[in-house]
Amino acid sequence: MTIRLSRHLSTLALAALTALGAAAAHAEVTLKASHQFPGGKGDVRDEMVQMIARDVAAANVDMTIKVFPGSSLVKAQEQWKAMLSGQIDMTSLPLDYASGFHPQFGATLMPGLVKSHAHARRINDSEFLKEIKGIIEKGGVKVLADAWLAGAFAGKDKCIKKPEDVVGLKMRSAGATFSQMWAGAGASIVSIPSSEVYSALQQGVATATDTSSGSFVSFRLYEQVKCITAPGDNALWFMYEPVLISMKSWDKLNDAQKKALMAASKKAEDYFEAESKKLDDKMVETYKANKVEVVTLTDAEAEAWRAVAQKTSYKEFAEKVPGGKELIEKALSVK
Repeated sequence: MTIRLSRHLSTLALAALTALGAAAAHAEVTLKASHQFPGGKGDVRDEMVQMIARDVAAANVDMTIKVFPGSSLVKAQEQWKAMLSGQIDMTSLPLDYASGFHPQFGATLMPGLVKSHAHARRINDSEFLKEIKGIIEKGGVKVLADAWLAGAFAGKDKCIKKPEDVVGLKMRSAGATFSQMWAGAGASIVSIPSSEVYSALQQGVATATDTSSGSFVSFRLYEQVKCITAPGDNALWFMYEPVLISMKSWDKLNDAQKKALMAASKKAEDYFEAESKKLDDKMVETYKANKVEVVTLTDAEAEAWRAVAQKTSYKEFAEKVPGGKELIEKALSVK
């Protein structure tokens, strides 16, 4: 009797464990997506992540993405590290922010390397970006969606067109490569994320800044600057800001979840590509409406800046970053 009861209990225990295992296999996966951009205010990068979250929810694959915008969960420059530690699963990240981990990422914010939105699309299919993505994956992260943003630069008290215009300015720069160019032209550098630029300009900590067209609008920097140099036909500033997921989080997803996430990400990438040029137009329109002077670079002015960049950013990247010279050559070969 005791043996039969023991066997019966063992059978019940096994059945319970099997049921628990099945439940775990079908348990809803919740991913935490963090980024630094304002939420609910029309920032296209936030909308890109929110779109992925909505489409994944609609796919009914037992997966939810919780979005934490505005650096509400993780500080702007800590997000790569937070993905690797498991604090977050996904992010929309200016990849250059992670160049402290992988210095090659500095090439994705290099003065004059990407010249237009059409050029950025061609870069997406290049050997240059394949190599960058290989480094991303070796680092434990996967690209879900590509995104390139054009950017601008602005002065609190004056326009910036020629290299001599930045002499003596306290320039906030988005990354090391632009910092090197600004410093080479005579500016001093202020290192802070885009989410802190408004207060830096307000308090005089910075007297000029570069950042993406989207950030120039969503962070309301038109309230703090007198003149902005828009991308126009001679853009110097383009930044790669992909949507990323940690490989650990990706590997935990089943096939249906992976398929749904990739489909949602492709849709978000297409949306972003259609919107990216509009960000520049919206920036110009917004700054003019707020009585900020809007200028663009002539061919000669753009060349003068590229000459400074060649002697500073490009030279230092080629000399100090493993494979840096080859990376720049691959990018420059994309016409």
